[in-house]
Amino acid sequence: MTDQLRSQLISQDQIDRLTARAQALPRRRVNWNLHASLEDPVHRFLNVMLRGTFVAPHRHTTPPKPESFVVLHGEVAFFQFGESGSVEALSLLGPDTSPRVFGIDLAAGVWHTLVVLSPAATIFEVKPGPYTAATDKDFAPWAPREGDADAPAYLARLEALAEKARTFE
Repeated sequence: MTDQLRSQLISQDQIDRLTARAQALPRRRVNWNLHASLEDPVHRFLNVMLRGTFVAPHRHTTPPKPESFVVLHGEVAFFQFGESGSVEALSLLGPDTSPRVFGIDLAAGVWHTLVVLSPAATIFEVKPGPYTAATDKDFAPWAPREGDADAPAYLARLEALAEKARTFE
Protein backbone atom coordinates (compact mmCIF):
# COMPACT_ATOMS: atom_id res chain seq x y z
CA MET A 1 0.00 0.00 0.00
CA THR A 2 1.41 3.39 -0.94
CA ASP A 3 1.04 6.52 1.19
CA GLN A 4 -1.30 7.93 -1.47
CA LEU A 5 -3.73 5.06 -0.83
CA ARG A 6 -3.60 5.36 2.97
CA SER A 7 -7.07 5.48 4.48
CA GLN A 8 -8.73 5.24 7.88
CA LEU A 9 -12.23 3.97 8.48
CA ILE A 10 -14.42 5.81 10.96
CA SER A 11 -16.43 2.98 12.49
CA GLN A 12 -18.80 2.54 15.39
CA ASP A 13 -16.21 0.26 17.00
CA GLN A 14 -13.63 3.06 16.83
CA ILE A 15 -16.11 5.54 18.31
CA ASP A 16 -16.93 3.05 21.10
CA ARG A 17 -13.21 2.67 21.91
CA LEU A 18 -12.77 6.46 21.98
CA THR A 19 -15.82 6.86 24.21
CA ALA A 20 -14.39 4.32 26.67
CA ARG A 21 -11.10 6.25 26.70
CA ALA A 22 -12.93 9.55 27.29
CA GLN A 23 -14.75 8.00 30.25
CA ALA A 24 -11.39 7.21 31.84
CA LEU A 25 -9.96 10.72 31.38
CA PRO A 26 -10.47 13.66 33.76
CA ARG A 27 -11.22 16.02 30.83
CA ARG A 28 -14.06 13.70 29.66
CA ARG A 29 -13.02 13.97 26.02
CA VAL A 30 -10.50 12.58 23.58
CA ASN A 31 -9.37 13.38 20.03
CA TRP A 32 -8.48 10.89 17.34
CA ASN A 33 -6.36 12.63 14.73
CA LEU A 34 -6.84 11.50 11.16
CA HIS A 35 -4.05 13.76 9.89
CA ALA A 36 -0.51 12.33 9.99
CA SER A 37 1.24 15.07 11.97
CA LEU A 38 0.72 18.35 13.80
CA GLU A 39 2.46 20.10 10.90
CA ASP A 40 -0.12 18.97 8.33
CA PRO A 41 -1.80 21.88 6.52
CA VAL A 42 -5.29 20.48 7.17
CA HIS A 43 -6.30 18.89 10.47
CA ARG A 44 -9.12 16.35 10.50
CA PHE A 45 -10.10 14.59 13.67
CA LEU A 46 -12.85 13.04 15.73
CA ASN A 47 -13.54 14.67 19.06
CA VAL A 48 -15.45 12.33 21.38
CA MET A 49 -16.85 14.32 24.28
CA LEU A 50 -18.90 13.32 27.30
CA ARG A 51 -21.51 15.44 29.02
CA GLY A 52 -19.83 17.58 31.64
CA THR A 53 -16.64 18.28 29.72
CA PHE A 54 -15.75 21.98 29.73
CA VAL A 55 -14.36 23.65 26.63
CA ALA A 56 -13.34 27.18 27.58
CA PRO A 57 -14.65 29.82 25.15
CA HIS A 58 -11.94 30.67 22.67
CA ARG A 59 -11.19 31.86 19.15
CA HIS A 60 -8.46 31.22 16.60
CA THR A 61 -6.66 34.37 15.45
CA THR A 62 -2.91 33.68 15.40
CA PRO A 63 -3.02 32.76 12.61
CA PRO A 64 -6.71 33.12 11.79
CA LYS A 65 -8.28 29.69 11.38
CA PRO A 66 -11.83 28.82 10.35
CA GLU A 67 -13.28 25.53 11.65
CA SER A 68 -15.98 23.10 10.61
CA PHE A 69 -17.85 20.83 13.02
CA VAL A 70 -20.16 17.95 12.04
CA VAL A 71 -21.88 16.03 14.84
CA LEU A 72 -21.98 12.35 13.92
CA HIS A 73 -23.55 11.13 17.15
CA GLY A 74 -25.19 12.84 20.11
CA GLU A 75 -26.25 16.44 20.58
CA VAL A 76 -24.28 19.58 21.33
CA ALA A 77 -25.08 23.23 21.82
CA PHE A 78 -22.70 25.46 19.87
CA PHE A 79 -22.31 28.96 21.30
CA GLN A 80 -20.95 32.05 19.56
CA PHE A 81 -20.11 35.09 21.67
CA GLY A 82 -19.60 38.80 21.18
CA GLU A 83 -16.47 40.62 22.31
CA SER A 84 -17.88 41.19 25.82
CA GLY A 85 -19.00 37.57 26.29
CA SER A 86 -22.66 37.96 25.43
CA VAL A 87 -24.19 34.98 23.64
CA GLU A 88 -24.80 36.06 20.03
CA ALA A 89 -25.88 32.68 18.66
CA LEU A 90 -26.79 29.28 20.05
CA SER A 91 -27.15 26.38 17.63
CA LEU A 92 -28.29 22.89 18.57
CA LEU A 93 -26.34 20.38 16.47
CA GLY A 94 -26.70 16.65 15.96
CA PRO A 95 -28.56 14.00 14.01
CA ASP A 96 -31.44 13.96 16.50
CA THR A 97 -32.01 17.71 16.74
CA SER A 98 -35.21 19.24 15.48
CA PRO A 99 -34.84 20.70 12.96
CA ARG A 100 -32.00 18.39 11.98
CA VAL A 101 -28.84 20.50 11.93
CA PHE A 102 -25.70 18.40 11.75
CA GLY A 103 -22.92 20.95 11.90
CA ILE A 104 -21.56 24.41 11.51
CA ASP A 105 -18.81 26.12 9.54
CA LEU A 106 -17.26 28.89 11.62
CA ALA A 107 -15.23 31.85 10.37
CA ALA A 108 -11.84 32.54 11.90
CA GLY A 109 -11.73 34.80 14.93
CA VAL A 110 -15.23 34.07 16.30
CA TRP A 111 -15.46 33.46 20.07
CA HIS A 112 -17.07 30.04 20.57
CA THR A 113 -17.53 26.95 22.68
CA LEU A 114 -19.70 23.88 22.67
CA VAL A 115 -21.61 22.05 25.37
CA VAL A 116 -22.47 18.36 25.19
CA LEU A 117 -26.18 17.81 25.88
CA SER A 118 -26.35 14.03 25.38
CA PRO A 119 -24.40 11.48 27.44
CA ALA A 120 -21.74 11.48 24.68
CA ALA A 121 -21.18 13.18 21.34
CA THR A 122 -18.87 12.43 18.44
CA ILE A 123 -17.79 15.42 16.39
CA PHE A 124 -15.83 15.43 13.15
CA GLU A 125 -13.74 18.60 13.05
CA VAL A 126 -11.68 20.17 10.29
CA LYS A 127 -9.43 23.20 10.59
CA PRO A 128 -6.19 24.46 9.09
CA GLY A 129 -2.89 23.30 10.52
CA PRO A 130 -0.26 23.34 11.65
CA TYR A 131 -1.05 23.02 15.35
CA THR A 132 1.10 25.03 17.74
CA ALA A 133 -0.11 24.81 21.35
CA ALA A 134 1.17 28.27 22.30
CA THR A 135 -0.81 30.07 19.57
CA ASP A 136 -3.69 27.73 18.69
CA LYS A 137 -6.33 29.43 20.84
CA ASP A 138 -7.04 32.83 22.33
CA PHE A 139 -9.01 32.11 25.50
CA ALA A 140 -11.82 34.52 26.34
CA PRO A 141 -10.88 36.94 29.14
CA TRP A 142 -14.52 37.04 30.30
CA ALA A 143 -14.90 33.27 30.87
CA PRO A 144 -13.21 30.77 33.18
CA ARG A 145 -10.54 28.43 31.86
CA GLU A 146 -10.66 24.68 32.13
CA GLY A 147 -9.87 23.71 35.72
CA ASP A 148 -10.87 27.08 37.22
CA ALA A 149 -13.16 26.95 40.26
CA ASP A 150 -15.78 28.98 38.33
CA ALA A 151 -15.85 26.62 35.33
CA PRO A 152 -18.60 24.24 36.63
CA ALA A 153 -21.01 27.13 37.35
CA TYR A 154 -20.27 28.71 33.96
CA LEU A 155 -20.89 25.37 32.23
CA ALA A 156 -24.16 24.96 34.17
CA ARG A 157 -25.33 28.39 32.91
CA LEU A 158 -24.57 27.41 29.31
CA GLU A 159 -26.36 24.07 29.77
CA ALA A 160 -29.42 25.91 31.13
CA LEU A 161 -29.43 28.23 28.11
CA ALA A 162 -29.20 25.24 25.78
CA GLU A 163 -32.02 23.40 27.56
CA LYS A 164 -34.18 26.52 27.30
CA ALA A 165 -33.44 26.73 23.56
CA ARG A 166 -34.38 23.04 23.21
CA THR A 167 -37.74 23.75 24.86
CA PHE A 168 -38.59 26.48 22.37
CA GLU A 169 -37.74 24.53 19.23
